[in-house]
Amino acid sequence: MLSRVADCLYWMSRYLERAEHTARLLDVQQYQGLDQRAGSAERRWERLLAALRAPELPAYIVERPGGGTAGAGSGARAGSEGAATLDPYGITRFLVFDAANGSSIVACVEEARDNARQVREQISSEMWEELNRLYLQVKNADMDKLWHAEPHEFYRTVREGAHLFQGITDATMSHGEGWHFIQLGRYIERAGATVALLDAYFTLPPEPLPDDDASLEYQQWVSLLKSCTAFEAYSKVYTADVRPERIVEFLLLDAEFPRSLRFMAATIQVGLQAIARATGVVRAGRAERLAGRLRATLDYSGIDEIMGAAMHPYLGDIGRQCAAIHAAVYQTYILQQHLDGRRRWVEEPAPRRGDDVASLATAMGEPLAQTRLDTSGDYNEDQMQQQQMAAINYRLSTID
Repeated sequence: MLSRVADCLYWMSRYLERAEHTARLLDVQQYQGLDQRAGSAERRWERLLAALRAPELPAYIVERPGGGTAGAGSGARAGSEGAATLDPYGITRFLVFDAANGSSIVACVEEARDNARQVREQISSEMWEELNRLYLQVKNADMDKLWHAEPHEFYRTVREGAHLFQGITDATMSHGEGWHFIQLGRYIERAGATVALLDAYFTLPPEPLPDDDASLEYQQWVSLLKSCTAFEAYSKVYTADVRPERIVEFLLLDAEFPRSLRFMAATIQVGLQAIARATGVVRAGRAERLAGRLRATLDYSGIDEIMGAAMHPYLGDIGRQCAAIHAAVYQTYILQQHLDGRRRWVEEPAPRRGDDVASLATAMGEPLAQTRLDTSGDYNEDQMQQQQMAAINYRLSTID
C-alpha cells in the first residue's frame, strides 16, 4: 500500500470521527439548554469549547457589555477582564459552519470526503456514496434553520451518517491494511476527544448549584455520559446511581464499552500489530511499544489511584501517550517511506505538490489536522527529506 493511501484513509476516518463527536456534544448542549438555570449557560458553553479544544475564538462570538464585540484575535472567554460573554448562536455557527475553523463539522466532513476522493479506488462504492450523501447534506444546511427550527435533526443526521459509514466500511471493505488504518484513525481520534471531554468536566470549575437542588448536579453527570453515548451502557453496569468516581471508572477503565479509553487502547494496539504483520515494516516497534504502554497504563490503573491524585495530570499523560502513538505511526508508515526507499512497501513516485503530511501537534492543544508541505517550484527530494526529518525530530522531542 502506498503511504499516500494510508495517509488518506487514516485522516478520512479521523475527520469523520471528529465531526460526529462535535455534533454529539452540540446536541447534548442543546438539550441541556431546555432545563438550564439562569446564569449556568455561560459555564456550559465554556466547558463545551474546552472539551472540543476550540482554537482562539473569532470576534463575532465574543460579546462585550452593550452589544460590542471583543477585538479580533483577542481569544476572550467569559469571565475574563472586561466581562466578555459568549454568544451561543455565534459559537454554534463557529463549530458547525465556519470554514476558518478546521475542526467545524462542515470542514471535517469536507476533509473526510476529499481524502476519500483521493483514494476512491481503495474504498467501496457504498462507502463513497454514503460519505458523499453526508457531505451534500451538511453543505446544504442553513444556520438560521438549524438554530431556530431543526437543530437536533441536523446533529442526528451527522451522527447517523458517521455511524452508517462505519457500518458500511466494516461490511463492504476487506479487513486488510486499509481497513486497519481506518480503525486506527478512528480510535486515536476518539481517545484524544474523550480525554479532552473528561478533562473539561473534572478540571474546570463546576456550575454554581443551589445547596438544596441535587437534581441539577445529577443532570450534569448524566450529560457527560450522554456526551459519550454511555448513559444506557453505564446504567446496565451501575444502575442509575450516577457518581463521578463511577463515571471515571466506566469511561476510562471499562474493557468492553467502545468509548472507554481502555477499550480504545486495546483496539489501537491490535490494529498496529495487524498493520505491522501485513506490511513487514521492521521499524514498527516504537508505535507498538507506545500502544502497549498506553494499554498497560489503563489495564493496571485503579479508580482509587486515579481519583486520589489530580485528574488533570493523569488525563494529560494519557493525552500525551496518544499523541506519541500518532507521531510514531506517522514516522513509521507515512513519512519513512519517503525518507528510506529501501523500506518502502512498494515503489511509488516522488510526492507531488500538495501531498499530505500531518502536523504532529502536542497533546491537549488544538486538534491535530493535516497540513500540506509547500512543494511549489522545482521539486528537490533532498530538501523535502530534510524538511520532513526536522519536523518529525522537533515534534517527537516535544512529545517525549
